[in-house]
Amino acid sequence: MLSRFGFLNGKSQLTLIALLALTLLLAACGGKETTNNTAGSAAPSASPEASAEATEAPAADKVVTDAMGHEVTIPGNPQRILASYLEDPIVVLGKLPVAQWTVGNDSIQQYLQGSLKDVPTIAYDLPVEAVASFSPDLIIIGEESAVQKGLYEQYAKIAPTYVLGSAINKDWRKTLLTIGDLLNDQAGAEQAIAEYDQKAADAKAKIQAAVGEKSAAVFWLTQKNFYMVDEVVSSGAVLYQDLGLKTPNLVTEVPVESRGNWNPVSLEKLAELDANYIFLLDSDKQAGDTSIIDGPIWQGLPAVKAGNVIELDSSSSWLYKGKIANEQIIDDVLKAMVK
Repeated sequence: MLSRFGFLNGKSQLTLIALLALTLLLAACGGKETTNNTAGSAAPSASPEASAEATEAPAADKVVTDAMGHEVTIPGNPQRILASYLEDPIVVLGKLPVAQWTVGNDSIQQYLQGSLKDVPTIAYDLPVEAVASFSPDLIIIGEESAVQKGLYEQYAKIAPTYVLGSAINKDWRKTLLTIGDLLNDQAGAEQAIAEYDQKAADAKAKIQAAVGEKSAAVFWLTQKNFYMVDEVVSSGAVLYQDLGLKTPNLVTEVPVESRGNWNPVSLEKLAELDANYIFLLDSDKQAGDTSIIDGPIWQGLPAVKAGNVIELDSSSSWLYKGKIANEQIIDDVLKAMVK
């Protein structure tokens, strides 16, 4: 049984995401169809298809140093990029990766399938043989923990391998700027961020005009356990930092040093929630189990009583981060809070 708060952080976060994504695969009933109702609203800054057809200006190879101190020779115009779980910035920059992230073969980033529907998948833990089979000419890795125990050396034998590092990878803007620099498209990355910041500022003004200063919480319910998003990652960063919604008590009470991307919350602790709005990704309901949300604790929450629960599909962009993901989150919030 979970304690009042359970925390996952550090190297275990990637494993948590993978395991929870696998849970979604087992619970999902919609196959590979894109279910986010805003999936077409946040197109990347450039068309990957058009980019692939265009003749790129020649660029020289360059030597850069990654987060782990590796000197990496980046090809001038990489054509076969492997950047598992970094597909959002790759698409924003008008590229298509050679393969896309998956857990359990079918659990993919549904919100990106408008661009990636024809891109084959590769397991989230990047087996060396699978990586080699795609013949990449550039490999971009998010976290240092993903290349431990000699994996970096094995990947580097296949193609130039650049590790962003957790300090960069946790911030989608820094990630986009870094990848933009690697791909000789710093201007494109900067433009994409400016577009996003303007969209967020406009949305923030509309939300404040419509509902004033309100608080909101984001929960993921899977296998009868609630997970609460942290305020500085994925949808939490969008709601609390970009859109200016107030952070509810349960989020602020989590010790900073103990926080993970998604923090388990017991039903006992959930009963103390003071949020005006709740955004809920309910994998249990999609699997046919409504026992928790039909129960007295959930039904007794002020936001539930007020009818301010916004149910989201568990395959939506709310579990991810990046310009495209975040713009879809903004669209969902506007639809829910601005009438």
